[in-house]
Amino acid sequence: MSKTLVAYFSASGVTAGVAGKLAQAAEGDLYEIRPLEPYTDADLDWTNKKSRSSIEMQDLSSRPALADRNANIAGYDTIFLGFPIWWGVAPTIVNTFLESYDFSGKKIVLFVTSGGSGFGRTGEVLKASVSAETELITGKLLNRRQTVADLKKWVESI
Repeated sequence: MSKTLVAYFSASGVTAGVAGKLAQAAEGDLYEIRPLEPYTDADLDWTNKKSRSSIEMQDLSSRPALADRNANIAGYDTIFLGFPIWWGVAPTIVNTFLESYDFSGKKIVLFVTSGGSGFGRTGEVLKASVSAETELITGKLLNRRQTVADLKKWVESI
């Protein structure tokens, strides 16, 4: 039987809510990707070019530190990986997460939350952070409106 993990980064709580429903739908475990230094509202002010998130996203080689590296990735076959879209890609902390573990032989299914943009170049940018033996699937843009039943249908279709 395949074991499933739903790993997510959520800055404002939207992605956390979706990830919780997805974990129920997939009958999987839930893991929060947390920054060592939590983001404040000022850090997330995308209109301020000097805010922390703006600075990180201007340098896609930026790798914000993780609060922990305790995810038992080896124990899972499929990982749903969720995050908000920032500037058309994943927040750079998602790259930190991917580069902190060995995902060889795993299937990673991406899901994103966004106020208005789609996946952009997300899959392309993240592919560089995992080994060639990792199956990286661009999944779906999700929002708070999806029910557990909706998500279960999606999970079963993968």
